[in-house]
Amino acid sequence: MTWLPFELHPEVPPGGMPAPAYVRNAATGPVGGRLREMAAESGREIVFDTEWMPNTRRALEASEYAREQGQHEAFHRVVFHRFYGLGENIEDWDVLADAAREVGLDPEAMREATESGQYAAVVDEHIRNAHDVGITGVPAYILGNRYLIMGAQPYDVFRQVMAELGAAPQSRGDE
Repeated sequence: MTWLPFELHPEVPPGGMPAPAYVRNAATGPVGGRLREMAAESGREIVFDTEWMPNTRRALEASEYAREQGQHEAFHRVVFHRFYGLGENIEDWDVLADAAREVGLDPEAMREATESGQYAAVVDEHIRNAHDVGITGVPAYILGNRYLIMGAQPYDVFRQVMAELGAAPQSRGDE
């Protein structure tokens, strides 16, 4: 699996912004409830900050630094957990530095490379490519270069697509 960056809310300025009503409603309504149930089924908890939205661009660019260092997936998982599991602000350099340390990356080198702007074009290109294939939300999965699955879907959706592709069923890892 290859994780690629996508800005779900590119309208959020650096420094973040108060969460608009539609975000608060999604987090506290049926969608948020469904996501919390799905997380609980896999032994996880999701925390939604219903008051503030960070700008995620810094985290996306820092993730490209981690990719260059061979630690993208590990860094991505830690940052994801810090945001959705702990409710931390992933625009904050201290949060990203802690995530970098946790996976064995040099946080100062990550910050220097990220702030230099060297990953901006890479992130922009990935986002353009995502839009070109119809991705409008996260998570999004492209399977077999034929099927696009968007949003948090039940495991059975993936099982059905894999069957269509002729792939042998795999364990989810939590079964």
